Amino acid sequence: MAQSHPLCLCPPPSPSCKPITNTTLISSHYLHIPSKSLLHAPRFSLRTLQEPKHDNPLPKSSSFSKNSIWVNPKSPRPKHLLHNSHQPNLRKLANSLDSCNPTHQHVSQILKPLGDYVSERDALLILDSMVNPYTALLVLNYFQQKINPTRHVVLYNVTLKLFRQVRDFNGAEKLFDEMFQRGVMPDRITFSTIISSASVCSLPHKAVEWFEKMPSFGCEPDKNMYSFVISAYARLGNADMALKLYDRAKAEKWHIGTVAFSALIKMFGMSGNYDGCLSVYNDMKVLGAKPNLMLYNALLYAMGRGKLARKAKAIYEEMINNGFSPNWPTYAALLQAYCRARFGRDALSVYREMKEKGMDMDIVLYNMLFDMCADVGCADEAIEIFKDMKSSGTCQPDSFTYASLINMYSCKGKIAEIEAMLNEMIESGFEPNIMVLTSLAHCYGKAKRTDDVVKTFNQLLDLGISPDDCFCDCLLYAMTQIPKEELGKLTGCIQKANPKLWSVIRYIMEKQEDSEDFRKEAFELLSSIDDDVKKSMCNCLIDLCVNLDVPDRARDLLDVGLTLEIYRDLQSKSQTKWSLHLKRLSVGAALTALIVWINDLSRALESGEELPPLLGINTGHGKYKFSDKVLPTVFESYLKELKAPFHKATDKAGWFLSNGEAATSWLQSRGSTEIVAALNSKVVGVSTVALSH
Repeated sequence: MAQSHPLCLCPPPSPSCKPITNTTLISSHYLHIPSKSLLHAPRFSLRTLQEPKHDNPLPKSSSFSKNSIWVNPKSPRPKHLLHNSHQPNLRKLANSLDSCNPTHQHVSQILKPLGDYVSERDALLILDSMVNPYTALLVLNYFQQKINPTRHVVLYNVTLKLFRQVRDFNGAEKLFDEMFQRGVMPDRITFSTIISSASVCSLPHKAVEWFEKMPSFGCEPDKNMYSFVISAYARLGNADMALKLYDRAKAEKWHIGTVAFSALIKMFGMSGNYDGCLSVYNDMKVLGAKPNLMLYNALLYAMGRGKLARKAKAIYEEMINNGFSPNWPTYAALLQAYCRARFGRDALSVYREMKEKGMDMDIVLYNMLFDMCADVGCADEAIEIFKDMKSSGTCQPDSFTYASLINMYSCKGKIAEIEAMLNEMIESGFEPNIMVLTSLAHCYGKAKRTDDVVKTFNQLLDLGISPDDCFCDCLLYAMTQIPKEELGKLTGCIQKANPKLWSVIRYIMEKQEDSEDFRKEAFELLSSIDDDVKKSMCNCLIDLCVNLDVPDRARDLLDVGLTLEIYRDLQSKSQTKWSLHLKRLSVGAALTALIVWINDLSRALESGEELPPLLGINTGHGKYKFSDKVLPTVFESYLKELKAPFHKATDKAGWFLSNGEAATSWLQSRGSTEIVAALNSKVVGVSTVALSH
C-alpha cells in the first residue's frame, strides 16, 4: 500500500549536509538567527552570480559545465530544447508528475527513465514545467538525491515559484523552513520569490518581514525587488519607508511596477494627501509606466474622498481615451466623487449609465445619491431612484435611505410627503432616529406648526434619545419662524435640551442691556457646540435678535462669530475693489453684516480715505437646500428701497456692484446713521430664513 509522502523528505547524509532525523518543520522564529548548521553550510558567493532578470527566479552561474549549463525556463530556448533533447520528453514527464498519485513510489517510477544521473538542466526544466507544487515537493526530494548539494538552492527557488503561482504562501514558508533545516543557504532569488509571493497573496506584512530578514542571511535586495517592497510598506501605511525606497528607486532609475504606484496612491488617498496622489500619477507618466484599470480606480477613489470631482472627471476621460473600459469599481469611485462634490448632473449620469449596462447598485451607492439629491434639490430624480431601488430585487432601503429622503422633503417643506415617508419607514421595521426627528422638527418649524415641533421634541425624549446640537439648532430655527406670541411654547423645550442655549436666548428675549455678560455667554455656547452647526446656530441667534428688535445683541453675536472664526473673510480689500461676502449667511446675519460694513465705509470717508473704484456685495446664488435664492432676492429689494447705488451684476450671479464715486456720494448725502436706521426699520419683524440649514 502506497504511503503518503510528508511535505519534505530528507536525502541521505552527505559530507556537506548533516542528516536530519526529524522532518517536522521548525518554528518560523528560528529564521531570525541562522543555526550553527546553517552557518557551516556551503555557501554561494554572490560574486559568482550574474544579475537575474526581473521575471527569472533562478540565478545564472558561470561555473556550469557545457553539459549541465542552466537555461532560463522563461525564455524561448528551453521550449526548443524540450522538443530536441535526447532525454525522454521532459514536458510529458512534468505533465505525468502533475497528475500522478503524490507518493514517493509513483514519482520515482515516472522519473526512473532519467537514469541514475540527472542533469541540473533537466531537473530545472521539469520542475519549471510543473504546475502542482505539492507533487513538486516529492520531485524536488528525488532530484536532491541526484544532484550536487551546492546547487540545491536553485531547485528550491524553482519550487518556491510554483507555490507563488498557486498563491500558497504558507507552503512557501514551510519550504523555506526545510531549506533552513537542511543547511541550504538562501540567495537573493529565494527572498525575491518569497517577497513577490507575499505580494500576490495580499500579505504586505509578510513581504516586509521577509525583506527585513535579508541582511541576517547576508543577502542584499536587487533593484527588481523594490517595487514589491514599496507596495508592501505603502499598504501597511508606513509612509516613511515607502517614500524612502520610492525616492531611491526614482533616483537610481530602478523598475517601479504599476502595483507600487497604485499602493502609493492609495496610501496618500487614505491620509488625505490628494496632491501626493496626483504627484505619484505624474511621476508614473514621466517614468513611462503604463497605468492599468486598478490604478485608475485607486486614483478616482482618492479624488472622490477629497471631493475633487473635476480632477476625477479629467482622469476618467483620460482613462477612456487610453482604451480602458470602466468596471463597477470605476463607476462606484466616480459616483462617490460626484456625490460628495454635489455634482448632481454628473452623478445622475453615472447612475443611468450603470443601469444601462445592467450593473447593480449597492446600498452605499444608493444612499450617496439620496444624500446628494437632498442637498442639491433633485427631488423628482430621488423619488425615481427610490422606486427603482425597491423594484431592483437586490437592494432594499435602510434607515439611512429613509432619513435622507425625509431630510429632502423637510428642506422642500413638503409635510404630507415627509409624514408618508415616515410611516413607510416605520412599517418597514425602522424606528425614527435623531436624524429623522431633526428633519421633522425643521419641517414643522418652517411651516410654523409650533405644536408639532413640541410634539416631535417629546417623541425624541420618549424614545430615550438625547437632543444633540443639530436638534437644538432646529428648535432655535423654529423660534425664528413662528409668531412672537408662540415663542414660550419652545423655550421650555430648549431649556431642557441645552441650558447654555437657553441662557443666551433669555438675554435676547428679555432685551437685557449687559453686553459683556451676553458676549461671554454667547462665546461659551458657540465654543462648546459641534463645528457643523456653529454657523447655523449663530445665524439663527442673530435672526432672533433681528425679529425681536435688539440690533445691538445681533452685532455682538456677529462679533463673537468673527472672533471664533465662524464667519471668515466677510470683507476683502484690494487697491481696486472692496467686497462684502455674505454667502451662506441668514438674512438677519447678512443685513447685520451690511450695517457693520456701511459703518466701516463711512468711517473710512470720515478719516479722509478714498473708496476704491469698485465696491461689491456677494450674496451667493442659493445653490444648496432648496434655498430659492432668498438672500439675493431680499438684498435686491432692500438696496432698491434704500436707493443704494448697488446694482445686480449681469455676469456674476449673486453680486451687487457699485463704483466708488456713486457709493461716496450716497454715503455723504444720507449719512451712515440714517442708512443704518432705515435698514433696522426694514428688517425688524421680518421672518428670516437661515440658508445654512
